[in-house]
Amino acid sequence: MNVHQLLSQFQASGLESSFHGRHIEPQIMAGLDGSNWGLADYVARGGYAALRKILGQDGGEGLTQDQVIATVKESGLRGRGGAGFPTGLKWSFMPRQFPGQKYLVCNSDEGEPGTCKDRDIMQFNPHAVIEGMAIAAFAMGINVGYNYIHGEIFQTYERFEEALEQARAAGFLGQGIMGSTFNFQLHASHGFGAYICGEETALLESLEGKKGQPRFKPPFPASFGLYGKPTTINNTETFAAVPWIIRNGGAAYLACGKPNNGGTKIFSVSGDVERPGNYEIPMGTPFSKLLELAGGVRTGRQLKAVIPGGSSAPVLPASVMMDVTMDYDSIAKAGSMLGSGAVIVMDDSRCMVKALQRLSYFYSHESCGQCTPCREGTGWLWRMVDRIENGQGRASDLDMLDSVAGDIMGRTICALGDAAAMPVRGMLKHFRDEFVYHVEHKTCVVGAYV
Repeated sequence: MNVHQLLSQFQASGLESSFHGRHIEPQIMAGLDGSNWGLADYVARGGYAALRKILGQDGGEGLTQDQVIATVKESGLRGRGGAGFPTGLKWSFMPRQFPGQKYLVCNSDEGEPGTCKDRDIMQFNPHAVIEGMAIAAFAMGINVGYNYIHGEIFQTYERFEEALEQARAAGFLGQGIMGSTFNFQLHASHGFGAYICGEETALLESLEGKKGQPRFKPPFPASFGLYGKPTTINNTETFAAVPWIIRNGGAAYLACGKPNNGGTKIFSVSGDVERPGNYEIPMGTPFSKLLELAGGVRTGRQLKAVIPGGSSAPVLPASVMMDVTMDYDSIAKAGSMLGSGAVIVMDDSRCMVKALQRLSYFYSHESCGQCTPCREGTGWLWRMVDRIENGQGRASDLDMLDSVAGDIMGRTICALGDAAAMPVRGMLKHFRDEFVYHVEHKTCVVGAYV
């Protein structure tokens, strides 16, 4: 059974997570069992209380746009889609006094191999995303938003559409929300499964009905985004965290994690563990604790390597990973990225050459072909790794792999080129001996693929 067959099992969500001697209740997936996703259950859990609070519908005076943005800045919330950019700072870039149309976009084009958190948020807690987007729209003076949903999860798209209808019927979306002067229309858009559309400007091109290819930057979406208008784009999990922050305060959210890494984070744990699934834990939790929650490495095997942030993140060996805490800064210091939060665990039966062969094929296949270094380089990387894996490698291939990867990085319009190059360089850095063995002996040092 793989992680995609365990979408309804949030083993950590029904538990309190111990962190620094305190108990942290999961903030996005707490108490969800797959049957209580609807509006009535969401409201019973405190849903839409944050929106009522900012609009002054809870008996208070309400919040100003500046106060909402300041609260999000204080929370230390960083983008949960991969880049980790401070959310409140991004919101402050929106030119609120712009006289024309402005747009808010949720990036739910979850295509990073190993990642399956955003689809579960929309499946089991869609109103958290809707409320978070409404709060963001209020803070930035936006009245139209879109949620771009990955094309291969149509059931989740249908669930989100149903949640939108519930929110509109209850007056949480539309004109004069809850009797206020705030207007916000939110629509869902179904993508077509292209990995490249997870890049924000390719997503905008697709939303406009064009081929999903990244744009040159600058200009950035904050000034020239959807239909050429100012646009703010955030990830699904980022928006879902916002209602809790507004209800409880930025300082409370920051205290759940660690400095510069506020709150909780959902990690998609897959690979060679006993209980693959999505786990919401405080930022800064030791990797060893996350591995324990996932049941540990499968019986009879030892931990060999971990890709800590989705397939584009450089691999880390077990000796490094066991000393890492799950936050942006700690993982970056160790030489990788937290990325999307997809934790791919590999035990000692895994061949690193075989793993890289599969990853390199994916990035070669998913390149949009717009940039020559990516279009030609990703295919070149895959062909070399494939040659090594199939017993036809040459000694010169290893240096050539590193050279080609280096020539791709930083030379493409979007980050897909870097995403293809970093796994190659990470594998060669930490597991070069396996590649050398393949070249010299025309076979795998591990001896078996499981």
